Amino acid sequence: MLAFTQPADLTLSTFFRANRQLGQRDRGAIADAVYDILRHLRWLQKLCPGGTPRQLLLAALLKLRGLSVNMVAPLAETHEIEWLKNIRAADTAELSRAERLDLPDWMHDRLQTQYPAEDLESLARALQTGASLDLRVNTLKMSRAQALETLHAHGIEGVPTPYAPAGIRLTGNPAINLLPEFREGAMEAQDEGSQLIAQLVAPRRQDLVVDFCAGAGGKTLALGAAMDSRGRLYAFDVSDRRLFNFRPRLKRSGLSNVFPQRITGTRDPHVKRLAGKADRVLLDVPCSGLGTLRRNPDLKWRTSETDIAEMVAKQAEILHGAAALLKPGGRLVYATCSLLREENEDVVNGFLQAHSEFQLVNAAEVLSQARIGLDTGEFLRLRPDLHATDGFFAAVLQRAVP
Repeated sequence: MLAFTQPADLTLSTFFRANRQLGQRDRGAIADAVYDILRHLRWLQKLCPGGTPRQLLLAALLKLRGLSVNMVAPLAETHEIEWLKNIRAADTAELSRAERLDLPDWMHDRLQTQYPAEDLESLARALQTGASLDLRVNTLKMSRAQALETLHAHGIEGVPTPYAPAGIRLTGNPAINLLPEFREGAMEAQDEGSQLIAQLVAPRRQDLVVDFCAGAGGKTLALGAAMDSRGRLYAFDVSDRRLFNFRPRLKRSGLSNVFPQRITGTRDPHVKRLAGKADRVLLDVPCSGLGTLRRNPDLKWRTSETDIAEMVAKQAEILHGAAALLKPGGRLVYATCSLLREENEDVVNGFLQAHSEFQLVNAAEVLSQARIGLDTGEFLRLRPDLHATDGFFAAVLQRAVP
C-alpha cells in the first residue's frame, strides 16, 4: 500500500541520494514511472484492487504505456502471468467519472459545481499530463531574443511563451541547471502563469513593494527585474529554510533592491512598521496547490476536505493582515495555485464585503495595459487545458483614496 507521508519529489530525492549508482537516464525513467502511477492512481487501484506498488507499476506499463503482456512478463512472477492478461483485457467502462478522471470524490464533487461537464473532463485530462518547462528571462542581463539564441547554441529548443513577455517554453526537459547562463542568473525556471501574476502587480521603479509570502522567491525576482532593481522590494516569509534557499538565487539575479526578511506572521514588527506605506503587495497565499497537479500529482491524495477548510481560514486571515500594508491608491494582488472557488473567489468576495475601502480591479484590463492580450474575466483564471500553464487564480484589489 502506498503511504503519503511526504511529497513525492522529496521521496524520490531521498531515494536517489541513497542510490547514487543510478544514472541520469535511470533516474528519469524511475521518476516518470512514479508520476505516471500517481497521476492515475485511483484508476489503477480500481483495475487491480489491493495491488502492491510493483503490481501498480506493471498495470501502468500495460494500460498507460500500451506494452504487451510478453514485454512486461519478464518483470512479473510466474504466477502473475495470468493476472497480467486479465489486467491487459480489463474493461474500464464501468468506472465512475471521478474514478475515470482520477480525482478523489470530494475534489470531483467540488469541481463539478464550478465547471460544465465538458470543461471538467478537459481540465482533469490536462492535469493527468506532465507540465512543460518554462523559463523567465532576467531582462537585467539579456533580452528574450538573446536568451533564445543562447539556448539554441546549447542545442536546446524553445519558443516565446504566448502571454508572458519574458517567458520561454522549452521543448522537452533539458538540464538547464547545467547551463552557465542559468547558473549566472540570466534565466530562471518559472511557469508562465506565475510570471503573469507578477505582471498583475505591475510595480513601478520607485515603488515600495512587499511580496508577503515570498516562498521560493520566483515572483520576487520577477518583480525586482520589472522594477529595474530600483525602489524597495521586501521578500517576507515565515520559513527560514525557504529564505535561505532563496538567497543564492537572489545573488545570481544581480538585483540590489530586494530585502529578504523572515516574519512570524501578520502581526510581526517588520510587518507593522510598513503599515500604510506600500505601493504594491503581492499575496501568493499558502493554498492546496491543486492547480499544480501536473507537477505534484500526489497532492490530490495528500489533501483532504479538512485541509481545505483550514487553508481558507488562514488565507482570509493573511489577506486581512497584508491589506493593512497598502497606502491609499495602492494595489494588492491576491493569488493562489488552486482550482477551488473556496480558496479563490470566495476568499476575495468575503474580504471585499468586510472592507469597503477596497475595490476589485479588472485583471484583464491590467494585463491589457501591459500589452498582454489575455482576458479571463475580472479575475485571472488560468487552466492547463486552456492556457498550457499551471492552474492559477489572481484578483487585483485597490485601496481607495479618501
